[in-house]
Amino acid sequence: MTTPNLAERIDFHGMPATRLRAPDGSEAIVLDHGAHVVSWKPRGGPDRLYLSPDAVFKEGTAVRGGVPICFPQFASNGPLPSHGFARKSKWELVDARVGEDYAMANLRLRYSDATLAQWQGKFVLELAISVSGDRLDMEMDVLNDGDESFSFTAALHTYLAVKEVEECMLEGLRGQECSDSLTKKRFRESGTSFMIDQEVDRIYHGTKNALLLREQHRALAIYSENLPDTVVWNPWVERSKQLQDLPDNGFRRMLCVEGAVVETPIVLAPQESWWGRQTLMTL
Repeated sequence: MTTPNLAERIDFHGMPATRLRAPDGSEAIVLDHGAHVVSWKPRGGPDRLYLSPDAVFKEGTAVRGGVPICFPQFASNGPLPSHGFARKSKWELVDARVGEDYAMANLRLRYSDATLAQWQGKFVLELAISVSGDRLDMEMDVLNDGDESFSFTAALHTYLAVKEVEECMLEGLRGQECSDSLTKKRFRESGTSFMIDQEVDRIYHGTKNALLLREQHRALAIYSENLPDTVVWNPWVERSKQLQDLPDNGFRRMLCVEGAVVETPIVLAPQESWWGRQTLMTL
């Protein structure tokens, strides 16, 4: 029995969502809430995104795991609540379709009285998600639809599923300048690979290379375009215990590797636009 190729509307933990299934069987699920990609399964494989079993699915609440969208502020680097409002907002599904070798969806968030009460940018933010074979593409597009310039920071806060985080190696960051959010120090990465054996919260600046996350018997390539910073985050033992929507051992099953624009905010004049893309590919 063949599996139908669909772009179908579903209920996901009580929230409206779209399931994308490409002709080769690869699939993704994206919520209207936050345009949040909560699942990505390459063809014939397991889910490569981590979604916390304790995640809260509730209007106005961020979902722990998947790919939250940080906009118009990354973390607490500004006057807004951490990571901005996009990940907690209801988006509009603009389009969802299946082609000969892909499935894709486009979602949109526009400025409103609610966003203007927090931030004065008159923006149009779109997210395009595409699955095909062993690949997931996510592209953010921001348009300044107002009469005044605005600036923002942003990230695709990607939670990657891993079998055991202590056995992972992240390659491709050698020589990159890094800001460590825990030690408040800045340094240049000297190792050819980066292993996780404690809490980590780092921002690598000017990342140009493709990254490779190696595990036993599998690997994942991570490509970013027009997202000059790479955030690497794992809460480890004590921080996990402080996060109510993450199991105490949840840190062992995830590693965030995020395409971002953090150090130098994007400035858009009226009617100017910007885009940034992150691609995940199993190897």
